[in-house]
Amino acid sequence: MARSSSGFVAGLTAAALAVVGFLTYQASASAPDSLAPPKAGKTPSTAASHSPKDKKETAVPAQSGAGERVVYSVGGDRVWLIPEGGKAQRTFTVTPSTVDPPVGKYLVTSRSASITGSDGVPIEHVVRFANVGGITIGFSAAVDGSVPAPDPAKKTGGIREKRADGDAMWDFATIGKKIVVVQ
Repeated sequence: MARSSSGFVAGLTAAALAVVGFLTYQASASAPDSLAPPKAGKTPSTAASHSPKDKKETAVPAQSGAGERVVYSVGGDRVWLIPEGGKAQRTFTVTPSTVDPPVGKYLVTSRSASITGSDGVPIEHVVRFANVGGITIGFSAAVDGSVPAPDPAKKTGGIREKRADGDAMWDFATIGKKIVVVQ
């Protein structure tokens, strides 16, 4: 009897944590603009103005540190998945959100297999790692495969990937994985 009760309690606890994580993400994604101060040196219009660039330069940024990590260049709209050894196993471009995370080191704090994004689009493989002024920042892929530019009038934190890149991110960036944001 004690074993089945502990399994039941563990299941309820896991379900409750998943619901709390989902509600936290939804609440942060729909926070009114007045609660999210603009990032120093950037207005929402300049933060949203950069678009994906297919750079020929795909070398791992030197300032991104060492070891196993995900590197995200906010200036280059590019991501590198780097296992132990330091050589990128995959690099790809992304469509940035309207709110950029500051340059620095983060950890993956939560993940969701599938939810609805703050723009109403069904998304999958959500990997969250930062919070800026109440806006949750994370990588995701639209289930329909679209990678639209975000509405510059809204403060959003979803960094959109193509579905294949989202699959690779999901497999690589587990809870606690290091995310390094560079310029």
